[in-house]
Amino acid sequence: MFRRIGAAVVRHPVWTIVAWLIAAVAIVATAPSLPSNSDESSFLPKSYESIQAADLQQKAFPSAFTPSAIALYQRTDGGKLTAHDLKDVARITSELGGKHIDQVQKVVPGPPSKDGRYTMTLVQMDSKNAGQPKQADAAKVLRDDAKQLAKGTHLDVKLGGSAAQALDQQDSSKRGQALIGIGTFVIILVTLLIIFRAPILAVLPLILIGLVSAVANGLIAYATKLFDLQANSSISSILIVVLFGVGTDYFLFLMFRYRERLRAGDESKQAMVNAVGRVGEAIASAAGAVIIAFLALVLSTLGFLKQMGPALAIAVAATLVAGLTLIPAVVSLIGPKVFWPSKSWQREPENARFAALGRGVQRRPALTAVASGLVLIALSLGTLGYHATFDLASGSMPKTKESMVVQDEMQKAYSAGAAAPTDVYLSSTDGKPLDKAAFGSYAQKLGAVDGVASARMAQLNKAGTTADFTVTLKYEASTDKAIDAVQRVRDVAHADAPDGTKALVGGMSSIYKDIDTAVNHDYRTVFPVAALLIMVILGLLLRSVVAPWYLIASVGLGFGATLGATVWIFQKAEGHSGLMFMLPVIMYLFVVAIGTDYNILMIARLREEAREGREPREAAGMALRHAGPTVAAAGFILAATFATMMLAGNSLLTEMGFAVSFGIAIAAFVMAMFFTPSLTALIGHAAWWPGHGDRAEQVPAGPAESIGSGPVTATEDRDASAQDTAGRSR
Repeated sequence: MFRRIGAAVVRHPVWTIVAWLIAAVAIVATAPSLPSNSDESSFLPKSYESIQAADLQQKAFPSAFTPSAIALYQRTDGGKLTAHDLKDVARITSELGGKHIDQVQKVVPGPPSKDGRYTMTLVQMDSKNAGQPKQADAAKVLRDDAKQLAKGTHLDVKLGGSAAQALDQQDSSKRGQALIGIGTFVIILVTLLIIFRAPILAVLPLILIGLVSAVANGLIAYATKLFDLQANSSISSILIVVLFGVGTDYFLFLMFRYRERLRAGDESKQAMVNAVGRVGEAIASAAGAVIIAFLALVLSTLGFLKQMGPALAIAVAATLVAGLTLIPAVVSLIGPKVFWPSKSWQREPENARFAALGRGVQRRPALTAVASGLVLIALSLGTLGYHATFDLASGSMPKTKESMVVQDEMQKAYSAGAAAPTDVYLSSTDGKPLDKAAFGSYAQKLGAVDGVASARMAQLNKAGTTADFTVTLKYEASTDKAIDAVQRVRDVAHADAPDGTKALVGGMSSIYKDIDTAVNHDYRTVFPVAALLIMVILGLLLRSVVAPWYLIASVGLGFGATLGATVWIFQKAEGHSGLMFMLPVIMYLFVVAIGTDYNILMIARLREEAREGREPREAAGMALRHAGPTVAAAGFILAATFATMMLAGNSLLTEMGFAVSFGIAIAAFVMAMFFTPSLTALIGHAAWWPGHGDRAEQVPAGPAESIGSGPVTATEDRDASAQDTAGRSR
């Protein structure tokens, strides 16, 4: 099939390129804009208690005041606020309310801090648009206006709260995307120049993948609108890396094999057909594993991951189609001139280092397997210290951003949980008014919970059927202690609710608790499903029942090693309280799916060597010698491109960039280079049971596809293969 695809593309390269250009223009011109949402509660389904509590609040207290932005005031000299300062604050609050800024519903004064050094203005926005870009726009206007109104006073005013955090996230995301994009381009360009010493080959993938990127983003926007998915600004940064990293991988897989066929004596166009025919199955299987793993995220309960899965799957699918059509078409038009001015493509390199590594695996497969396995196991021990953190806002921007400064200062000036209190909603189950006499004892029981600073009955709805108890925790909302405390609050709220009533616990800590539960669900659901589907793809590619088991086990070890190393570096060395909650899910899918690419390429080459009559150990050594350079180059580029995410300047992308790049390096330079080929050599022919995929194939006689200079027979193709083998043996 892949040979036929290659033949069709090489026969009609201009039409293939024109078709891609027309599709790109049409998709980009008509695609809707990609929405964005930074509201953590929107990531959860309606079945979770925190979301039910938020819905109840909307019905029972539609006019309840919930600040979306907080203007925090202090004197420029750091001293206590004077009476004159407080008059200035009152004036600023009044004038902000009189501006009637879009989305702003109420602007009211807030309480002063106990030490008298801080006070605040609370701003309520339309709750229906929480987390939407229009509220970030409103926060920008509020921030600018508040600073303008404070000019000529002794006040320093900063804007925080969820709307301000959304604004700062946008700014941070744009800066991060720019740095990631520049870093990715530079790494790919420089690495390809070093590998091929050919400027055309260095620039070509950047141009072609840039075209694919435009198509993929348009398709993602269509899918997001069609299926009403949630979007998040971090997805754009990840997409850049996935498209250019994976796209360069597939470009390298194809170009290394194209160069190999040219060295074996193939005519230029036939060399491309043979390259697609030989490596196309490995590319398609590798992309299939990545797509399946990403689509498994649809099973997630988190809206963020539900959006990320299809988006990344679409990106990889577009890259796969380009790898089998657009890239072969363009390269076949240029021909061997694509390697200009280098002459090295004309001769077979010695590959001395990889040949030596191959001989080492061939002679001592057991030692190689044990040594590489022990490295993976040792690194995996770090997973025992893993902790999660749930503050997506502070994790996705630097601590120096204004909204983060406000959050830190409020925690010091007020109770740590004051910025995001927990609400317990007590509702009548029979529609009758609640017994107000029970409110005092109920609030007292909530206030006695370990980790609670205070609890009080805040308001009662008009019908008297729902009461809102405000519970202030001793800890900042996203900390482990706050999440543990809110679970204790839930236990007491449910157990001690008066007869005929039902309690629901809401607020940010309650949302984080439910996100924790949802992520644990995803671990039990997404991980096994993704692993099972990848095993099916491996089984179909290798026609084996045995090989997929140890291949997926090796990738699982790679995941453990990656998570362990990330824990040691960020939690132990850097002192982070935990890793971002979605990191293990993302890490698992990237390391398992993309890491499987290199296993697939290596094992497919090993099978090819075995089919030429080599014994398992010799086949493993030869596979490492000839596929090793491809895996090393592709692994380095992909790991380096993911590492550019560390330039974004926030903990979420820094942790993600390190973890995924380290995982890919482990997959390429430990698993694919040593662990997988040595295990396959040890298991021998049994690794291919029941399909015997390593046995030499009988090539049927008959004409093959006709490309370029004339028909190519099966005999000629077999001769080319033999010539290729002889060339590699030199």
